[in-house]
Amino acid sequence: MATGWAGDGAVQDQIDATIKDAVDRARQQLQKGPGRKHCAECERVIPAARRKAVPGVRLCIGCQTVRDAENTRSGPYNRRGSKDSQLR
Repeated sequence: MATGWAGDGAVQDQIDATIKDAVDRARQQLQKGPGRKHCAECERVIPAARRKAVPGVRLCIGCQTVRDAENTRSGPYNRRGSKDSQLR
């Protein structure tokens, strides 16, 4: 239930827009075009099954795992802003 100036369903609209933006960003990061047969970082052979499953693949599984771990490290603060942190 929305109150004040917000219309009915405004919160759900905001959630839907946030999810759509995240999906669009993820799609933009996908590689396109032909994949590589050898990893761009370590030169190991990329298996044919991986090249078929991931169009435009450039990294072997090991190097991609390291890169994903580096990209998912969180910052020094709580981005979500828990209710408890807002009350302090």
